[in-house]
Amino acid sequence: MILFPAIDLKDGRCVRLIKGDMQQATVFNDSPADQARQFADAGCGWIHVVDLNGAFAGTPVNADAVKAILAAVTVPVQLGGGIRDMATVRAWIEAGVMRVILGTAAVKNPALVHEACKAYPGRVAVGIDARGGKVATEGWADTGELTVIDLAKRFVDAGVAAIIHTDIDRDGILAGPNVAASAELARAVPIPVIVSGGVSSLDDLKAVKAQAGSGIAGVISGRAIYDGRIDLAEAVALLAA
Repeated sequence: MILFPAIDLKDGRCVRLIKGDMQQATVFNDSPADQARQFADAGCGWIHVVDLNGAFAGTPVNADAVKAILAAVTVPVQLGGGIRDMATVRAWIEAGVMRVILGTAAVKNPALVHEACKAYPGRVAVGIDARGGKVATEGWADTGELTVIDLAKRFVDAGVAAIIHTDIDRDGILAGPNVAASAELARAVPIPVIVSGGVSSLDDLKAVKAQAGSGIAGVISGRAIYDGRIDLAEAVALLAA
């Protein structure tokens, strides 16, 4: 199982939000590239990056910061936020992003997911962000009636590399991940699921790892790492064991 340390980008800096609220942002590092190097040096095999401004704008905003991260590390990077068309998918893949994440686009333009997966096999993930089991889009600003599992099932045959399942109500508040919901999703589709939102301790990581048999393949952590609640090297070793 893989630990994905998170770098959320807002106005060129590394931040964490509370429940996706852009007005509740805590800056943890003015240099995303330096943060990425710290993660790589600690033994992390992947880095999870989100262009928060881009998620709201619908187009990349923190491109310079992302490119600085890519130049700073050799570990693979997965990127989401503001990726809504094939031109943007192609640009990021060619820039060196290992895996692009389609979130809002997966809801509003599912054909893009299929097209991107066909063009770049194994390099496209779907980000499903949820409140109360319902899918949220546009940087978590809009929540409709579509359920997480119903959306995931639309892409069973698309060739999606992973589904990143984020429980918005737990994100950034260290309340513990919604492991049950992620495991239910993982059992419902034959696509690896990555848990996101609420991780606060090594015990939370142990709870996620206990569900590996359900199809959960990884977990994203942000604030708990920045706050020092989780030792990165210990966490990486725990999940890799």
